[in-house]
Amino acid sequence: MVSEPVAVRPPKPLFSNVSPAVPSPCISLCRLDEQKVCLGCLRHVEDIREWRSADDARRRVICTEAELRRRHS
Repeated sequence: MVSEPVAVRPPKPLFSNVSPAVPSPCISLCRLDEQKVCLGCLRHVEDIREWRSADDARRRVICTEAELRRRHS
């Protein structure tokens, strides 16, 4: 009995740092203040860590929170 080769797909990446829908707010000015908020993009360090695995909806929330920080600074 001869079996036919099975097409093997490469595994999907677990995360993607690049999203055409939600670009990273990083401006390469990476310094944290006392509250662990980046002085460049105004994301909290935990949001920066989460970015790679976040879906587009969560990334939009992170960007909105950063924009609110920018307006109140």
